Amino acid sequence: MSGKQRCSSFSNLSLLLLLLIPLSCISQKRFNQNKSSSHYEDLSIYRPIFTLVEDTLLTSTPANPVIAPPPVLNVNQKVDLVLDSIDLYNVTLRFIDGYTIQVYSGQNREDAMNAKKKLSTDLPNYLSNLQYTQPKFRLTIGKYYNKLEAQKDLLVLRKFFANSILIPERIPIR
Repeated sequence: MSGKQRCSSFSNLSLLLLLLIPLSCISQKRFNQNKSSSHYEDLSIYRPIFTLVEDTLLTSTPANPVIAPPPVLNVNQKVDLVLDSIDLYNVTLRFIDGYTIQVYSGQNREDAMNAKKKLSTDLPNYLSNLQYTQPKFRLTIGKYYNKLEAQKDLLVLRKFFANSILIPERIPIR
């Protein structure tokens, strides 16, 4: 094919596309739009007919009141016994498994006190607890019942104390 033939075939193709694109946008007419061919069925014979009943219940009272029969298959007493035993067990609990955030752990007391001082100045909303268990000092913050609660505070503390970690701990119940 020569260059002129390619150019003319390209122009013919583009002309054909220019004619077909507007034709494709024309909405199509639907057939059977006349009302004689649409479906119609009278369903009124199948609909129930209700009559208005006067309020006779409010004016007349029954001579003998109806007493409900006692329940036969009632499990409330068994459930109450189980709930009472669970309650007694929960009363005897003194601790619960939870989590705390450890900010500092080391043998140097001055470093522990400096970390506590930095914590109280930078983040005054957090109450810290400095513990000494021989041979190390531990600076902890908070008592959390699950990891999800502690994770929010841990992200804030890691901005100031990069070595902060979440550790499991038994939390006393008051």
